[in-house]
Amino acid sequence: MKILVTGTAGFIGFHLAQKLLSRGDEVVGLDNINDYYDTELKYARLAECGISREAADCGQLVSSATLPGYRFLKASLEDAATLNALFAAQKFDAVCNLAAQAGVRYSLINPRAYVDSNITGFINILEACRQHPVRHLVYASSSSVYGSNTKMPLSTADRTDHPVSLYAASKKSNELMAHAYSHLFGIPTTGLRFFTVYGPWGRPDMAAFLFTRAILDGKPVQLFNNGDMYRDFTYIDDIIEGVVRVIDHTPEGNTPPAELFNIGNSSPVRLMDYIEAIENALGKKAVKTYLPMQPGDVYKTFADVSDLEEKLNYHPATPVSEGVRRFVEWYTTTGVKFKV
Repeated sequence: MKILVTGTAGFIGFHLAQKLLSRGDEVVGLDNINDYYDTELKYARLAECGISREAADCGQLVSSATLPGYRFLKASLEDAATLNALFAAQKFDAVCNLAAQAGVRYSLINPRAYVDSNITGFINILEACRQHPVRHLVYASSSSVYGSNTKMPLSTADRTDHPVSLYAASKKSNELMAHAYSHLFGIPTTGLRFFTVYGPWGRPDMAAFLFTRAILDGKPVQLFNNGDMYRDFTYIDDIIEGVVRVIDHTPEGNTPPAELFNIGNSSPVRLMDYIEAIENALGKKAVKTYLPMQPGDVYKTFADVSDLEEKLNYHPATPVSEGVRRFVEWYTTTGVKFKV
């Protein structure tokens, strides 16, 4: 297939593009390379895929120097004209929209960034799919849509109408918008509620990066809610396996053709145990600072992935100890150079 992957300078998009290319798909990557976190990391991901900084910044659709079938365009989802021209020229079979303004706490500081990228940008994706039909639109939602739900595990059948952050509200809006376009225009759409993803080439604002750097630097690790939190940490390879299976599974039998899946490890890990795994991999103990719960945060995430298991034979297989070991190995050889 010819697949558009937005957010290919980002963590999940970078890994997804490589996976799709390895099985013979043609991939067009799109990213605006914004400065929400260190752009050097984003350019380094692109360089791993054969796209130099100079090529990425030229404003044109450029081909990879090392990966046949991979091309990249630096552009924002908010640029409807560029997006429509790209769809018209390329005639994509499928789209995986991973580009978004990420982060819960940042939404308290810069809320408009979430409206621009996650709302305006997503309606532009939907309109492009309407004007230039594709077999399947897959898009990133988030486990944050569950808000402060306390029933565990979290199921796609649960209510998600009480978000506790603007980021969560923007992702819930994406689900509603996609459902409407599926109903009105027959666009097959699938939303993926990602649970905490980690691994090599990850985001430096997330736990694995933050904790590892702090421990190595001898600085305090900040533990919110006094460390009493649980997350459904999911290794990147398991996430990518699920995403690829979803791309290949078009919800054509549904009326409307719209689906939602949780995609996670289905095994919540105590935050203190996650830190212990990093300590073990580094061979160094953390200095800990205990803080109250932060606005927009939740106590626990726990994915019910039974739908994905039953329909698509999805089975996450990487234990946290192994995933953390791989991340720390990458971080100490490569990731340490990138800023938090």
